[in-house]
Amino acid sequence: MSVSGIRCLFVRSQCCTRVIGTSARHCATHKSREAQHDETKFIPGPTSKYDWIGPPDRLSNLRPVIYHIPENESQLERRLRHLRQETEDWNREFWTHQNVTFVKEKEEYILSQLKAKGLTERDENGRKRTLGSEEMAVFYKHFLDKNCKKHASYNKEWYRRNFTITILMAKVVLHNMWRMITGHSQSIAKSGMRQK
Repeated sequence: MSVSGIRCLFVRSQCCTRVIGTSARHCATHKSREAQHDETKFIPGPTSKYDWIGPPDRLSNLRPVIYHIPENESQLERRLRHLRQETEDWNREFWTHQNVTFVKEKEEYILSQLKAKGLTERDENGRKRTLGSEEMAVFYKHFLDKNCKKHASYNKEWYRRNFTITILMAKVVLHNMWRMITGHSQSIAKSGMRQK
């Protein structure tokens, strides 16, 4: 790819990041998933042939993706796109909940440990007190142990979804190759008929 081509893709991605980022920050205040889904739906221009990726969400830390919709999208391609979007929504929902829970429990743990030591949340200069790495390691281990089954269940579902997406992608590629071959052979046959 040429330097100008790379620059063009970079500019497109920067533009996309700004537009999606604005929508993503705006939609974080909405509670219903449907409203959030509608708010983040910025549709790339009709000439766009790429998926658009936004900046990381502040709660889930995942980048939202807007999948390109081909002009002549087949049923199989639509099914694949919907599954990818559904998987992304499921993934974002899981990590948003997990990260919010983690931060909340971490703050509660820090406050309880400071209280046990007879300390307040802030020092004499108004700075927030923290705990040492060994004390925090106790919390991290406890949090991971407590959520072990949830993470195992998440991983199992994540692999199942990705396997299904991979199979669908392979089917789409084969289907598109078949369409191209049969379309190409039909156009050759038609041109051969015209020559006679």
